[in-house]
Amino acid sequence: MQTNLDEQRSIFLQIAEMLENAILSGAYAEEQRIPSITEISVNYRINPATALKGVNILVDSGLLYKKRGLGMFVSEGARGRIAQRRKESFYQDYVRPLLAEAKKLAVDQEELSKLIERGYLDDDRA
Repeated sequence: MQTNLDEQRSIFLQIAEMLENAILSGAYAEEQRIPSITEISVNYRINPATALKGVNILVDSGLLYKKRGLGMFVSEGARGRIAQRRKESFYQDYVRPLLAEAKKLAVDQEELSKLIERGYLDDDRA
């Protein structure tokens, strides 16, 4: 979970996002322990309260839970819930604006599908 922190965004939000990304990628499996607040704060050279605030976002959303004396663990089903929420966000943030622009340009569904396929092919070549 090593990433540089962005000075433009709240650190605690970035910690929550990095943990979510690690869960989504499988770096932290369901029922697996995540690094402690101390480990996170030392690793990123941040205040432990800031690290705790980021972790608590995921606790409050049910993605992490605490085992007293053992630490924080990834909840069962967390990966699927993260993926589902992000897919919906992807739809709202990218697909809807894409469709709005396609309609303005009179790009029909078939042509749009071909453009998307072209994007996948271009990405594979890179």
